[in-house]
Amino acid sequence: MANRGAGAQRPNGATQGKICQFKLVLLGESAVGKSSLVLRFVKGQFHEYQESTIGAAFLTQTVCLDDTTVKFEIWDTAGQERYHSLAPMYYRGAQAAIVVYDITNQDTFGRAKTWVKELQRQASPNIVIALAGNKADLANKRMVEYEEAQAYAEENSLLFMETSAKTAMNVNDIFLAIAKKLPKNESGGAAQQRQAGVRLNSEQNQQSEGGSCCSK
Repeated sequence: MANRGAGAQRPNGATQGKICQFKLVLLGESAVGKSSLVLRFVKGQFHEYQESTIGAAFLTQTVCLDDTTVKFEIWDTAGQERYHSLAPMYYRGAQAAIVVYDITNQDTFGRAKTWVKELQRQASPNIVIALAGNKADLANKRMVEYEEAQAYAEENSLLFMETSAKTAMNVNDIFLAIAKKLPKNESGGAAQQRQAGVRLNSEQNQQSEGGSCCSK
């Protein structure tokens, strides 16, 4: 397990003693705004015309919780049907997932439910799943009612927020809510990864500082 030295620095100069690293995957139909959510969260940017993701994109971002820094390794997957068979490769071993739908498109909500079922059936049993109703800035074109999605989320023990990558509404909040629900104890996170059987270690090691979960 990697030793991260003296710990991360907070803006006020205080040190944080623990860094937790978690794999998070975004799933959802094409054009619901998955890449835009990640871009807003990681870089604080929004592009009106975002190119479709091919296969998957990988980014990292950290959030601070009290004495803990949570580092997300984010896999933004392609929504096109032809890439569906690749999805298990990305959500296998993930500790968290955000399933995204477009509030102006009822079909994308139905597809989100299918993704949730697949995660419940095939992903880690302890995975934290969040449901994001994106494009909340287009509420005047709404086809999926907030109450309908909230009820579905409650029935399936999901975190739920409506988001807008364009205005940044709830984007940081949904990642922060996930971070708060993830286990911060070293043994818990590591055991979860072993149970799921991480198959992407080689890829992750090439693109990030390896090691799983927490180090002090």
